[in-house]
Amino acid sequence: MTASSTSCLKIRMRDGINVILVGMPGAGKSTVGVILAKRISRGFVDTDILIQTATGRSLQDVVDRDGHMVLRETEERILLRLHETNCVVATGGSAVYSQAAMDHLKQNGVVVFLDVDLPTLRRRVRDYESRGLAKRPDQSFAELFEERHALYLRYADVVLDCSHLTPEEVCGEIEMRLKDRSGP
Repeated sequence: MTASSTSCLKIRMRDGINVILVGMPGAGKSTVGVILAKRISRGFVDTDILIQTATGRSLQDVVDRDGHMVLRETEERILLRLHETNCVVATGGSAVYSQAAMDHLKQNGVVVFLDVDLPTLRRRVRDYESRGLAKRPDQSFAELFEERHALYLRYADVVLDCSHLTPEEVCGEIEMRLKDRSGP
């Protein structure tokens, strides 16, 4: 990264704005989030971990014992209580089901949709049935993808096609997009 792109990025990020990562399970939100946070010197928050910490249970256990709607409601509560600044936030894949939570995150954040095509996601997500996804029991991965894709697009400030990019390349693209959003 050049000195000029670094200064532009710092102008954008200095005001406390978060980078909110959304996308399907397997899109790379957690992996990209950690790398991006290091690259732009920000904190990192993984909301799936916050949910697990708050409940003392795995996401899959919540789905198995209480149902997918309880997981979505728990996620919404966690997101509405999130008041971090200057962070990269990796949301759970179902965060976009809550308009209240997404509106809250967007108040102090730029939402970046890590868009990955279905064939790539299928290669990456091998534990679909045990991953702790907030989905209907009868819902296929393709149906979940179709349902959520429109929601990701609705809330995204930046859409990044990252099906064929490495996590480092995704971070570079995000940095460029944030620089472009910060102006001259």
